Amino acid sequence: MTLSAFSAPGRFWRGNLHTHSDRSDGCLTPQEVCRRYRAEGYDFLALTDHFIGAYGYPITDTVPFREAGFTTILGAESHSGAMANGELWHILAVGLPADFQPPHAPGFSPVEGQESGPEIAARARAAGAFVAIAHPQWSGLTLADARSLTAAHAVEIYNHGCATGCDRADGAAIADLLLSEGRRLSLVATDDAHFTEPDHFGGWVMVKAEENAPEALLTALKRGDFYASQGPELRAVRLAKHEVAVESSAVQTVIVQGHGSAATAVHGQSMTSATVPLDRVRTSPWLRVTVIDRAGKRAWSNPIWR
Repeated sequence: MTLSAFSAPGRFWRGNLHTHSDRSDGCLTPQEVCRRYRAEGYDFLALTDHFIGAYGYPITDTVPFREAGFTTILGAESHSGAMANGELWHILAVGLPADFQPPHAPGFSPVEGQESGPEIAARARAAGAFVAIAHPQWSGLTLADARSLTAAHAVEIYNHGCATGCDRADGAAIADLLLSEGRRLSLVATDDAHFTEPDHFGGWVMVKAEENAPEALLTALKRGDFYASQGPELRAVRLAKHEVAVESSAVQTVIVQGHGSAATAVHGQSMTSATVPLDRVRTSPWLRVTVIDRAGKRAWSNPIWR
């Protein structure tokens, strides 16, 4: 069985799903943010300003900045209600309609009577958005919090802004626990760029679609036809009875992870293909692949369900 991202029709398009401009707490105009991503070779961008009253509940209009070879998807980072630690939810919603109804979220602190995080996530998904649990480590997200967000399509496995700003970039622990409870989630890497520090061009998704157009990209994201990366390319992931075969750009480690502590790694030099035996992950209901290159940069497949 070949993971669908590598068997679906079309080609891979590189994009960032989590970005801010001066419409919220970023420091660049939307036009300049789009220009920089386009100049860096990205095919698409979701500009996801903070959807709170202090900024006028922006769903930033990036349609004027689309051009041949570069497109944008409307979205926002939505906030409403308190997590277990008392702080405000941060929920990524890519593909929101421009008239999405704002919550009662005047600022970055929870207020009495506002809808919960799971409720605004469910509204965003019902409105057509691809919904992701943003930076779970940075947020101090508990497993109970994560369980409650049943509308999520994905978890941020890596957030580059949280790596550069506070060394809390990881979403793998929460993602793996949810996968082991049967949640069919995908894994995204993002920048969360504000351009106030070196928080940009460090994490992205490679989405397999037949065209670089918002609806085609959203459909592929919701299907899980993509992988996440900090640099390495994944070119094929194939599951056989006794092994997983992986093709990639040059890497030094290929890991297959599964339920609990189940994992097997293969190490080498400048590997572009590797076969990982399934002995240690044979009973896991799901598997995922991580590759690591010589610079320590990673790429992550979406889970394979068995």
